[in-house]
Amino acid sequence: MMDEDLILISQLNDFIFCPASIYFHNLYGNQDTLSYQKSEQINGKKAHERIDTGLYSSKKNVISGIGVYSEKYGIVGKIDIYDGDAKCLIERKRTIKKIYDGYIYQLYAQYLSMREMGYDVKELALYSMTDNKKYNIPLPEDNSHMFNNFLEVIKDFRNFSLEGFVQKNPEKCMNCIYEAACDRGMEC
Repeated sequence: MMDEDLILISQLNDFIFCPASIYFHNLYGNQDTLSYQKSEQINGKKAHERIDTGLYSSKKNVISGIGVYSEKYGIVGKIDIYDGDAKCLIERKRTIKKIYDGYIYQLYAQYLSMREMGYDVKELALYSMTDNKKYNIPLPEDNSHMFNNFLEVIKDFRNFSLEGFVQKNPEKCMNCIYEAACDRGMEC
């Protein structure tokens, strides 16, 4: 698979929220994030700093922040935490108020990549940092409905065209950090 065909795992959740947000994220690029991000995004990024810098744990059986890749699914990204003893892959979020499909799809993408890379993963979990709650997520092979939806999102991502796209959910527009710059909302 060619590099331009690869899907960044982190973009799966963004795509489900609003495909246009990926365009704006790439447009703003490395600009000062304070000029367009809300406190939720800034706090979420800060919460991942220890993972991103490899300072999460010094235990040999805990791996954090490694790059993963799946040739089969054309996805690439980084994991948060893999506990080698428990064989558990964990995606951390600053605060989980609701488990969104995008969170699960990110975890599935990481899981499928790790399995393809030879890691033995037996458990998946989401972890909410602010309230110290762990949410066990069924493996893709144990939830065929969710796995099929994941595959459909991958297909939709690859076939998406911003031209003609209109976001029909005003709630998403109201919660979008790019709302002021976006012309894709339906009178949002």
